[in-house]
Amino acid sequence: MAEINGPHDGGSEPDYRFTLANERTFLAWLRTALGLLAGGVAVHQLVPNPTALSSVLAGLCVVLAAVLAASAYPRWRQVQTAMRAGRPLPKSGMLIVLTAGILVITLTAAALVVFS
Repeated sequence: MAEINGPHDGGSEPDYRFTLANERTFLAWLRTALGLLAGGVAVHQLVPNPTALSSVLAGLCVVLAAVLAASAYPRWRQVQTAMRAGRPLPKSGMLIVLTAGILVITLTAAALVVFS
């Protein structure tokens, strides 16, 4: 049997429902990245009397958006490849990164509200 290294290499075609669910998850990561990017731009442009804290908040949003956008396709590819090969789905470290990132952004936003 040939080695399966990509989402379209050999293996068996996964149930289309799983393929579409994987695609929806990929798009959800991109929507989340776009939302974070929009939030970062909004904080940078719309916060009156910008401070270092508001710049940090905007930067955190933009950086987390970039990390999510950069990791969305590789994650989709890993899952698609695993489904084709009949292997277990790979674990994702992005869940903890996203959770921690949102927590840091939330705490920074709270500090901005309290100290401004």
